[in-house]
Amino acid sequence: MTHRVTLIPGDGVGPEVSTAARRVLDATGVDFDWEVVDAGEGVMAQYGTPMPQHLLESIRRNKVAIKGPITTPLGTGIRSVNVALRRELDLYALVRPCKSYEGVRSLYHNIDLVLVRENTEDLYAGIEFEEGTAGCREVIDFINARQERRIRSDSAISIRPISRFGTERVVRFAFEYARRYGRRKVTSVHKANILKFGDGLWLDVSRQVAKDYPDIEFDDRIVDNMCMQLVQKPELYDVLVLPNLFGDIVSDLAAGLVGGLGLAPGANIGADCALFEATHGSAPKYTGMNKTNPMAMMFSGVLMLRHLGEAAAADRLEAALAAVIKEGRRVTYDMKADRDDPSAVGTSEVADAVIEKLEALPAAD
Repeated sequence: MTHRVTLIPGDGVGPEVSTAARRVLDATGVDFDWEVVDAGEGVMAQYGTPMPQHLLESIRRNKVAIKGPITTPLGTGIRSVNVALRRELDLYALVRPCKSYEGVRSLYHNIDLVLVRENTEDLYAGIEFEEGTAGCREVIDFINARQERRIRSDSAISIRPISRFGTERVVRFAFEYARRYGRRKVTSVHKANILKFGDGLWLDVSRQVAKDYPDIEFDDRIVDNMCMQLVQKPELYDVLVLPNLFGDIVSDLAAGLVGGLGLAPGANIGADCALFEATHGSAPKYTGMNKTNPMAMMFSGVLMLRHLGEAAAADRLEAALAAVIKEGRRVTYDMKADRDDPSAVGTSEVADAVIEKLEALPAAD
């Protein structure tokens, strides 16, 4: 079966890591029909936006996309291309696995966590009012007329919507994910002790959804305690489901447990489309230097293969990546014990090493 996939190279180091990921995905033997669509700073002059309409049309048409890092140019109407893509395509669940691989320098071993982050609501909905504007003054006056505690007139306002609908679908997604992949427990993360209504709703809905999954253990944790628990005893946790802002913060903490963002993949899933991406940024100062670690993008390709139903190919690619990491010879500078190690290789050479390992593995049935 041929899979038609939108490939968004991105900008900064995006094209380099995207090319490396494309090469190893092609080397799995899965048949891809790539539709390459550019986005980011490089298309601003032509389209006046880093996220042209035909990009959205391509993803909606193909249903699956994989994206390199994208820089959001200053002075545009889009706060973040990544956030805008998630909102426009209603990619409501962001899946970020954090897994230990032998050979990675880390204080922790045997970590195997999956974070599911709500992707469309919370503070990242972008509902804000700038300090001093008429709209902001109107919001402040409206709120001050309805409560005893006053908001200062020189405040900026950010709105944090958390809906029953948005919470239920992402928590249900987390439980379905846990069931599909044989995970044992789902933990809902919140701040309901202080944010009584917003996070109180999140926690209440989480508990209600959990009743539909008696085969999966459920608990909840306050977000600050969750951070401490992950550092002290991460082995107690399995799948975490979090509101948008907490999910952004805690997923970076979890990535730090397993070696950093260079190994952190991401899968943005919606009802109709899925978008896979490396978690790290575009690092424009390294553009064209063949220096950036492409493994986060490659591990995102593993997630994409699983989403496409190519489980055997996904397992082979993950095994090839693990073998290169364990060997520790042909990896980028950030994965060496000494970042100045002259034996560190470049982005394209990592792809060569992974492809060599893939070719040595038994072909999928």
